[in-house]
Amino acid sequence: MTQLTVLFLPESAYGPTNQCIGLGDLLLKRGHRVVFASESSWAGRLAPLGFEERLVDLAAPDPDAGEEDAGQFWTDFIAETAPEFRKSTAEQLETFVQPTYQALIDGARYAEPALKAILAEVRPDVVVEDNVVIFPALTTSGAPFVRIVSCNPLEVPGPGVAPGLSGLAQADPASWTPFREELERTHRETWESFNAWVVEQGGAPLPDLEFMPRDNAANLYVFPEEADYLADRPLDGSWTRMDSSVRLTDEEYDVPAAVADRPEGSALIYLSLGSLGGADVALMQRLVDVLGTTPHRFIVSKGPQADRIALADNMVGEQTLPQTKVIPQVDLVITHGGNNTTTEALHFGKPMIVLPLFWDQYDNAQRVDELGLGIRLATYAFTDEELTGAVEKILADTDLRASVAALGERIRARDGLKVGADVIERVGLDHVASRA
Repeated sequence: MTQLTVLFLPESAYGPTNQCIGLGDLLLKRGHRVVFASESSWAGRLAPLGFEERLVDLAAPDPDAGEEDAGQFWTDFIAETAPEFRKSTAEQLETFVQPTYQALIDGARYAEPALKAILAEVRPDVVVEDNVVIFPALTTSGAPFVRIVSCNPLEVPGPGVAPGLSGLAQADPASWTPFREELERTHRETWESFNAWVVEQGGAPLPDLEFMPRDNAANLYVFPEEADYLADRPLDGSWTRMDSSVRLTDEEYDVPAAVADRPEGSALIYLSLGSLGGADVALMQRLVDVLGTTPHRFIVSKGPQADRIALADNMVGEQTLPQTKVIPQVDLVITHGGNNTTTEALHFGKPMIVLPLFWDQYDNAQRVDELGLGIRLATYAFTDEELTGAVEKILADTDLRASVAALGERIRARDGLKVGADVIERVGLDHVASRA
């Protein structure tokens, strides 16, 4: 087979990067050359997996700064803005969502010259971006462009579905209009400025109030068929659903004896607010303290502020864990509702308690709850009894657990990782053939 050069550009956070790692690893195993154009804090973290690294700064480097952890910019950003997450999703549009888009846009603008140079040097046969704003260099390089939506698929809007980032119910369309009006008010000027700049760089105009193009060589999104919104928001033939995308690069995980040996009636539960949500130390500590009163055992992904979180006696944990190896071994997942964790939990057939913090986590929490795949709680307003009661309710619901387990079997059989890699490979091979 023709060896392709595939260039990935993920957003500088663990979720999108892990998404691209999973696909890139499969393409690498098929004999292709895989290059990551990653933000500079990822230096040295991708090469050990067999990928080539090309580093991109998203802002002028600080000469006084030391070496940063991967994705440190977003960890700091989330920690600083955590008070915003106590607001409603509509209120967050002005105080969190728009500033986040602006930070991403600023990064795309700064990186454009360096990214053009990387593309000219690497000469990819296909470029793949997993982000929520476009880097125009990727769509003007001459190589076909593949978009990945690794957030909840409501990122692609439509009149028949709740607005993305709202966490509003599909069954309550009357509530959608005020949110859409606030989105228009808070984002119109930002979008118009960004769209004009994209066009100046040679890119095609963006869809109205969207920050990524749809008219691409291919579009991928990650969400199980049974939870999808296609009946209410159809997509054209350029879109391919990956029911899940579980990377194969995580190391094995042996459950420590301290929680593996459990008394009768206790369950093993995984707690994670993700690489960004874990930056809210007060919330993490409260969850730990409340869950520490239960008879169950817990594996805790402590997040970037791990040294500030004191685990209870019925818990073990680390700053980061090989999540795709942990989830299959537990009975329940307590999560922030990031799309990776949500789809990975469903992939392995595990019900969830979801406490959303920001972005599409609200949409995932709502979808899990309204489809009966778990329980959504108010992240900052839940009572101790609501959290412990939700744990006991799910563990006692044998029908729910059996249903989600059967769903996991169907998802795994569809092999979403292979589906996504096949699409990227086909786009690249078609491009090479067209040049022959």
